[in-house]
Amino acid sequence: MADQNERAFQRQVGISRGYKKTSRKSQKIPGKSGNRWYKNVGLGFKTPKEAIEGKFIDKKCPFTGDVSIRGRILSGKVVSTKMHRTIVLRRDYLHYIKKYQRYEKRHTNISAHISPAFRCNEGDTVTVGQCRPLSKTVRFNVLRVIPAGSATKKAFSGF
Repeated sequence: MADQNERAFQRQVGISRGYKKTSRKSQKIPGKSGNRWYKNVGLGFKTPKEAIEGKFIDKKCPFTGDVSIRGRILSGKVVSTKMHRTIVLRRDYLHYIKKYQRYEKRHTNISAHISPAFRCNEGDTVTVGQCRPLSKTVRFNVLRVIPAGSATKKAFSGF
């Protein structure tokens, strides 16, 4: 049974919850050949083991939900993990000023949905893929989390 910690009953779309009696030997378990549905998002991203064997239900997850990845693939550093299943990542870039023939530092913050299959902390580097709008500000979904190193200074990095 899936984790039920929301107000509405959580179930995976496409999996029937029949009440057919089965013997213990033929009873399916979640996972590779069980009754948990998952998919490969493609583009060289592997499906996390937690998405295959986990018990969470997330309809906005690109691996177990009904969301397809299309468009841009971006990466950035995690700034905030305070929201429920949503993170804020910061993307630093340089903007060229033609008059002075120099660059200035700029940044943009992007909100992205993070599946319960991932564990993420502030400072980690994440790769996100564009998907349909999931909420007012969320248009990206986390595809990969690269944990931060041991010692990180707060500095403008990325070039």
